[in-house]
Amino acid sequence: MKQYLIRLDDACPTMNFSRWRVIEEILDKYHIAPLVGIVPSCEDQKLMIGAEDPSFWERVFSWSNKGWAIALHGYNHVYSSTAAGINPLWNRSEFAGLSLDEQREKIRRGIDIMKKNHIDPQYFFAPSHTFDNNTLIALKKESNIRIISDTIAFEAYRKDDFIIIPCQLGHFRAIPFAGTWTFCFHPNMMSETDIKTFDEFIYNNRDFFYSFDKIDLCNVKGKSLSSKLLSFMYFTYRKVRGLK
Repeated sequence: MKQYLIRLDDACPTMNFSRWRVIEEILDKYHIAPLVGIVPSCEDQKLMIGAEDPSFWERVFSWSNKGWAIALHGYNHVYSSTAAGINPLWNRSEFAGLSLDEQREKIRRGIDIMKKNHIDPQYFFAPSHTFDNNTLIALKKESNIRIISDTIAFEAYRKDDFIIIPCQLGHFRAIPFAGTWTFCFHPNMMSETDIKTFDEFIYNNRDFFYSFDKIDLCNVKGKSLSSKLLSFMYFTYRKVRGLK
């Protein structure tokens, strides 16, 4: 079975609302509920795109009400280290390499902000996909989150007390293999051409798209041998190419 999922990164009060609105309209048209990552206290200058919208949290609440999965996407989206952690896509991280106490404080503050705005996130993913085992411990101690969107695998798998839903691709591509495939997008940075391609790919592959709230996570097992091999090959390729 092949399942396509959509993840949207970097929602915050100063995001590019016009582009997010268009993406939302497309997803509504195809009845797809994505996973959207919220930066609760954004300090990343690259995400200071427009004036702060006082109705931002109302918008997030409306997303949640119509079935969109909501993720805590870090705390302030500012990189604090050059560590790569257990998902070494990049040598930069808001979390990996920091002490457990520092990570607990970030998670606690982020969760507090979201709960004050009536949002109870059930997912987590870190800026630049980088986190470590301390991040998982911090999530266990400071939140009810037990689902992570990240890492390379063919399908969702269990790691200790967490379910990991892999996030493999940053753009649409037809996948010839069975599995659960998450495509990660950054609406703030998408051009008109990107948005047109986004719409067309969903239309042409609409039978494969699933909403996050429809994924069956009841019988998730440990990471399979084939997924471990896929991950090894992927990161070996990045290392050979010198990608950091």
